[in-house]
Amino acid sequence: MFFVERRIIFAIIKMFKKKGSLLIMKKFFKLEENKTNVTTEVLAGLTTFFAMSYILFVAPNILGLTGMPTQAIFLATIISSAVSTLIMALFANVPYVQAPGLGLATFFTYTVVLQLGFSWQQALALVFLCGVINVIVTVTKIRRLIIKSIPDVLQHAIGGGIGIFVAYIGVKNAGFLKFITDKGGILSINGSAYDAGATHFKGGVSSVVSNSSVTPALINFNQAAPLLALIGLIVMIFLVVKNVRGAILIGIIVTTIIGIPMGVTHTELIGGNSLGASFQQLGTTVGAAFGPKGMGSLFAEPGRLLLAVMTIFAFSLTDIFDTIGTFIGTGKRTGIFSVQDEKEFFNGHGFKSKMDRSLFSDAIGSVISAIFGTSNVTTFVESASGIGVGGRTGLTSLVAAVMFLLSSLLAPFIAIIPGVATAPALIVVGIMMMASFKNINWSNLEDAIPAFFASVFMAICYSISYGIAAGFIFYIAVKLAKNKFKEVHPMMIVCTLLFILNFIVLAVIE
Repeated sequence: MFFVERRIIFAIIKMFKKKGSLLIMKKFFKLEENKTNVTTEVLAGLTTFFAMSYILFVAPNILGLTGMPTQAIFLATIISSAVSTLIMALFANVPYVQAPGLGLATFFTYTVVLQLGFSWQQALALVFLCGVINVIVTVTKIRRLIIKSIPDVLQHAIGGGIGIFVAYIGVKNAGFLKFITDKGGILSINGSAYDAGATHFKGGVSSVVSNSSVTPALINFNQAAPLLALIGLIVMIFLVVKNVRGAILIGIIVTTIIGIPMGVTHTELIGGNSLGASFQQLGTTVGAAFGPKGMGSLFAEPGRLLLAVMTIFAFSLTDIFDTIGTFIGTGKRTGIFSVQDEKEFFNGHGFKSKMDRSLFSDAIGSVISAIFGTSNVTTFVESASGIGVGGRTGLTSLVAAVMFLLSSLLAPFIAIIPGVATAPALIVVGIMMMASFKNINWSNLEDAIPAFFASVFMAICYSISYGIAAGFIFYIAVKLAKNKFKEVHPMMIVCTLLFILNFIVLAVIE
């Protein structure tokens, strides 16, 4: 069945390379101006899609714990991802792909619904309001001021930090690490405080939260999946160093094939998500955010009004800074956002620059996701995998969007590619992105301290926004110590205070 999937990939490449289509693509996406071509963009789109396709199967599992019908979530994830990414492709012309974020989906389920007691319909209403706020923040140019306030040293640190973060995701997905904790370090199981005397858990164990006593360690490589990931990493590095065109996508395919005799790649078709059943269940989630169980009851209890506002704030701040970090980290170094585009962004009006259009496309994503019935859509950091193989325009995003639409029919084929086959791609791309560190003067502690916290904390905390928060806080602390507080942009001070407030909010609601 894998070879059927490979023929589908080649058919997509052929479709985009038809003579008539080729001319249209070149002109609309300005391929020559961006020093790229159709083949590179198609390969980049496929690479990004396969690197993040796991969300199609993970999102229903996580959000389904709230009581939402899982097959409706599956289809809502596809539709919201495809529509949001199409907007990014056709309106912004940049190679970024959008889908419901894993971190935000986890927050939606475990904190907003299971812990704070909001219904899933109310949680969708909160996501919608978060999206509206993000659109307002973007249209009123507040995001522009935020980006302008970030000093160069932190912009380089964010770029390199995203490289560490992406590589760490790859290492984790490859199964190279194990995490050890004893019962004294367990804080909660399934969102409830840990009871050492409990021996049975209703529905099994779905999540475990431990404190900092957790110790990461390298595995012994006695399992097939991590061994396959290691082989795939070696193959991919060899191809990349040899400058083989499409090296990362070829590496994913080769690793998947090698996984067949190893028993990691399962070639039998996987069922689970019936398209007919998905459309039937979709009626349950579409518009649920605006029904009597959603927006109609969200503010009905005055005692929970402040809690709702605090939750919207936490959603919005994370979404806004995750996207800003991704754009800064990947767009400046690769030239996706050129110097001229930056000038138009900071000095122009309306949506003249690619950055303006990209930020708006991202902001509208959460509105779309809430309407169809899934958690916040955000720009995926895995977009870096496609950018790493040369994706520079919206054609990359268009290919990924087409793949999302096709995935409603091809889910069993897509599921054949194991996560350990795409993990090496993230590691290699992460290494490439760390080149931004060369622009930081590490011997100067005034630069090194905030750069360290902005970059390393991003991976340690598994959050782009938390890395940016740490960088902001320590940047201001260093400037205070050096009596250079006047050098800090007022918007950066405001953002830092909002981050601190966000940490207080999370401490209260969690």
